[in-house]
Amino acid sequence: MTDKNELAQIGVVGLAVMGSNLARNFARNGNTVAVYNRSPEKTHALIEAYGEEGNFVPSETIEDFVASLERPRKAIIMVKAGKATDAVIDQLAEAMDEGDIIIDGGNALFTDTIRREKEVAARGKHFVGAGISGGEEGALNGPAIMPGGPKESWETLGPILESIAANVDGTPCVTHIGPDGAGHFVKMVHNGIEYADMQVIGEAYQLLRYGAGMEPAEIAEVFCEWNSGDLDSYLIEITAEVLAQKDPETGAPLVDVIVDAAGQKGTGRWTAINGLELGVPITGIAESVFARALSSSTAQRTAAQEGHLPSGTIKKLDVDKAEFIEDVRRALYAAKLIAYSQGFDEIKAGSEEFGWDVDPRDLATIWRGGCIIRAKFLDRIRAAYDNNADLPALILDPYFKGELEDLIDPWRRVVVAATQLGLPAPVFASSLSYYDSLRAERLPAALIQGQRDFFGAHTFQRTDKPGTFHIEWSGDRGLTETD
Repeated sequence: MTDKNELAQIGVVGLAVMGSNLARNFARNGNTVAVYNRSPEKTHALIEAYGEEGNFVPSETIEDFVASLERPRKAIIMVKAGKATDAVIDQLAEAMDEGDIIIDGGNALFTDTIRREKEVAARGKHFVGAGISGGEEGALNGPAIMPGGPKESWETLGPILESIAANVDGTPCVTHIGPDGAGHFVKMVHNGIEYADMQVIGEAYQLLRYGAGMEPAEIAEVFCEWNSGDLDSYLIEITAEVLAQKDPETGAPLVDVIVDAAGQKGTGRWTAINGLELGVPITGIAESVFARALSSSTAQRTAAQEGHLPSGTIKKLDVDKAEFIEDVRRALYAAKLIAYSQGFDEIKAGSEEFGWDVDPRDLATIWRGGCIIRAKFLDRIRAAYDNNADLPALILDPYFKGELEDLIDPWRRVVVAATQLGLPAPVFASSLSYYDSLRAERLPAALIQGQRDFFGAHTFQRTDKPGTFHIEWSGDRGLTETD
């Protein structure tokens, strides 16, 4: 149904699948929705196919689109990140009035959002960077939404975003994250956790397939069972479905006919880069990004296989199959906990760096529904931060510490088994190394500091007294206090 004379509560610019589904979601939930696409054909196609789902107000120009919105105007941009987003923002800001709100619902780099917010504010309008998770299905049926921007914008946007967000236990999966780029930063790290989660699930599959000799359909049944326990999550659920799927053309397991080169759109890479910039050791997340990059290095991989790189002695699995499956389950749970813990560490560091005051309890709450990383243990994560908002690390919460007591030995066995089987398990292994680094009384960084002082006079600190020191390596090797 359309009515050109009715003003819309919200507008959507960009009507590819995500934008179209988001517009339909708004309309289905009682909102009149203005819609605009640079190519009018997409606007017409949306109205023709779904116009009976609610009230839509289509426009063929930005000016008509803006005129069809009630004040303060609210328009969500769902276009390709980068220059296209900047162009639409400029068009909207030119046509809108003071106090109107432009929302970028795409996966924008948070530093771009910070810049855009300043630029739009200088023109008297509000700009909100909103992370939206859940893919096409979430956009249509209820995503998790992470809006940043000015607090006063949230007061206007909150009710309408709550009307379309996923809902868990009566709580909408949306809240104001913080100023300027906070929403897109949190969505970026959400996606980084997603990368690690997907990679370690892949590693578990690889171990069961080529270590335990199981077929995809059998592994699908294992993942179905896992999804009823501690690992209950969206990604475990869909993994079972993917593994059970047959290729419609050949009848072979679908996973066997898919090229083993994983794509990426940038958010995982941004998460890893930002972790380095903030000095936060998000090792599992970074390894998952590298794993995707390596999977796509097809020329190198082909050369390595054709060149018969030596493998050393590869052992066969010599443990009970059922016991190995259980070990993999527990190791998977442990590595997933590390991914979330590292992600929350990065969010805390980013919040402190940019002055956002992000509350981790809010994230654990809104990530329970709609988003790709929704999982049963997010309730436990919320409880952990309820008990201690200043947790040095999520895995130091008493509940998760207790869980890790039961997980650590199987985790170690799985990493050893992967090495002996010659199967790559970068996230399993790097997450375990991270865990052991946290608990180690001494790290080899002491030797590294000695090396740095030797070749660059970078100085070091001592364990037995305060101060900064240097050894006269090219002289008498005496100790000098530098301050």
